[in-house]
Amino acid sequence: MRINCVKGTNDYLPEVQALRDYLQGVILRTYQNNGYERIATPIIEDIENLDNSDGGENLKLIFKVMKRGEKLSKALEAGRFDDLADMGLRYDLTLPLTRYYSANRDKLAKPFKVIQMGDVFRAEQPQKGRLRQFVQCDIDVIGSDAPSVEIECINVMGKALQNIGIKNFKMKINDRRVLNAMLTSAGFAKEDLMSVCISFDKLDKIGVDGVVGELTEKGFRPEVIAKFRSLIEGGEITLEKAMDFCEDKTAAENLKHIIDVSNELAAGAYETVFDMSLVRGQGYYTGTIFEVESLDFGSSIAGGGRYDNLVGKFLGEDIPACGFSIGFERICAILMDQGFEIPGRPKKFAVVFDEDQVAEAIRYADGKRGEYDVTLVPKTGKLGKLFGRLEGQGFVGCYVMGDESEKMFGER
Repeated sequence: MRINCVKGTNDYLPEVQALRDYLQGVILRTYQNNGYERIATPIIEDIENLDNSDGGENLKLIFKVMKRGEKLSKALEAGRFDDLADMGLRYDLTLPLTRYYSANRDKLAKPFKVIQMGDVFRAEQPQKGRLRQFVQCDIDVIGSDAPSVEIECINVMGKALQNIGIKNFKMKINDRRVLNAMLTSAGFAKEDLMSVCISFDKLDKIGVDGVVGELTEKGFRPEVIAKFRSLIEGGEITLEKAMDFCEDKTAAENLKHIIDVSNELAAGAYETVFDMSLVRGQGYYTGTIFEVESLDFGSSIAGGGRYDNLVGKFLGEDIPACGFSIGFERICAILMDQGFEIPGRPKKFAVVFDEDQVAEAIRYADGKRGEYDVTLVPKTGKLGKLFGRLEGQGFVGCYVMGDESEKMFGER
C-alpha cells in the first residue's frame, strides 16, 4: 500500500488546514455579508452536460466516471469506446450552477446572488501551481445584465481579498465585445477570433514576437498580422482609444462606468484598470472579463466575467449571468510563504492527565476553553520531554493534573 497521496492532490497538516479553514471562513462571511447566499451542488455531473459546456481547454481535463455493471459490459461488447462514461467530476463550479439554476429558478430570487465554495477536479499534468483537486470560492449573479452587477462583484471581491490579508493588487477588466471590435478592425474574420484570442492570451508569456509567430503558423494573412502587431506595439491601448474600434460604443461606455464607479468605491485601496490584453475564457465569456493581479507576486489571484450564454443551454432562452472566483490555492501559497498568522486565533493549552483522572481533566479543560483551545494529553514518559514536544507543537503552556500551578512555556 502506498502512503503518499495521488500526484496533483495534497494532504494538509493541521496548521495548514487551520489556515485554509480560516481563509474560507472569512471569504464566506464577506460574501454573505454582502447579500450572497450559499448553495451546494454534487461533485459529479452528467457527462453530457460536461461535454457540451463551454469549458474550453478544460473539457480535455474531465475526470470521467465509467458506467457500471451491465451498461458498461454492453458498451464494451458493442465496441462503443466513446460511450463508456456516463458521469464526470466537475471541473469548475459554474457549469453545476447553471444546471442548478435551470432546475430551481422558480424558487430563487431574481437576480440570484449566489456563493459556491468547494473542490473541483481537473486531469492536469501535475506540476507546481497545477493541482488535480483544488478549491474554488465563487460569487455569481444570475438574471441581470446591468453593469451594477459587475461593479458589485468587483467591490465584493476587493473586500474579500483585503479581509484575508491581500492588500497590494489591482483589478483588470476588459470586454469581449470591445476586444473583438479591435481584432476585426485589424482584418481578422469573426469566425477566426477565438483562434486569434488563444494566441493573444499568451502575450505576457511569449511576447509580441511569440504571438505573431503563432498567428503566422496558423496561416493568417501577413498584412492582417502586421496591422494587429502595429496595434499592440503602438503603446498602451487606452479605453478611449479602444472606443475608436467600436461601431456600437455601448460596451466600451459600460466599461468606463464600471471602472469609474469601482475606483470611487475602492477609495485608493486598489485600482480598477482597463487592460485590452486580458483575453481569458474566449469560448466562455460573452462580455466583461475580470482578473485580479497581485502586484507583490506578479500573478493572477482571482478572475471571472460575464457568461450570458451558459444558462440558456439548459433553458433555451437568454439568461444573463456574471461571476468572480478567488484563486484560493494560489492565495494560500502566498500567505504561507509570508508566514501569515491567523488573527485572533486562541492559543493552544494542554492538560496532562493519568487515565484515572480523565473526568477531572475534562472539567479542568472546560474551565480553560474560554481563553484557550485546550487539548487533553495522556501522561507518558518523562515530563521534560513531553513539555519540549508540546512547546514544539505550538502549545503556550500546560497543566499537569495534581500540580499546584500551570506551566507556561517560554518562561524563565
